[in-house]
Amino acid sequence: MNSNYFHMPYVYPYVTNPYQAPYVRYPYSHYYGSYQSYQDVRQPVRGQATWTEGGAVTQCGIPWSANLYMTVAVGQNTPYKCGDTLKIKNLANGREVLVTVVDQVAGYGANKVNLHKRAFEALGANVDLGVINVEITTGIELEEEKWGKYLLEIVQSAYSNYNVTDYNRISKTQQNANQMTETYKYVLRSPQETINIEGTVAYNPNTDRIISIDLKEV
Repeated sequence: MNSNYFHMPYVYPYVTNPYQAPYVRYPYSHYYGSYQSYQDVRQPVRGQATWTEGGAVTQCGIPWSANLYMTVAVGQNTPYKCGDTLKIKNLANGREVLVTVVDQVAGYGANKVNLHKRAFEALGANVDLGVINVEITTGIELEEEKWGKYLLEIVQSAYSNYNVTDYNRISKTQQNANQMTETYKYVLRSPQETINIEGTVAYNPNTDRIISIDLKEV
């Protein structure tokens, strides 16, 4: 199968001014899904994952190229919603990756997902297999943090040779009436190593405008 997709890396003017066209993507945006829509599906589900190179149009209106192609299609009648983050674990080797739900398909249950080819390969799977046994986790507490998910895509873009496998919020501090600061820890994995990245975002809680973003290896 041939992909027609072409991914332009993010540029930091988008980070410092998320309201500037064409990247009008607020943390509350439908692009990331409604945070009230998360289901309490905290227990991992074991099932299978196939792969695809995606198409030009998705049911969610989110491109397959989002999150550096760490994306997935899910069943239409499952707890998984557009914009949700799923943690997929390859049961054959223990490798994990976080993927964004960008499409919905008929006939898939909660135990089956269709990964983008790059996400399938990031799990250490040979595409010739076509299907692998996986563990699917969602509804985890970290997904309820809008700024953590907002930073997730930035971290994945900044460290494009790594795959983000987990993250959690480590602090939230109100500096004053017009500034809130949140810090998250991200676990990134490559074939050679695992590293931890600390991401901090300062924003105005009244307008959700970003004041600053900082990433550092810890």
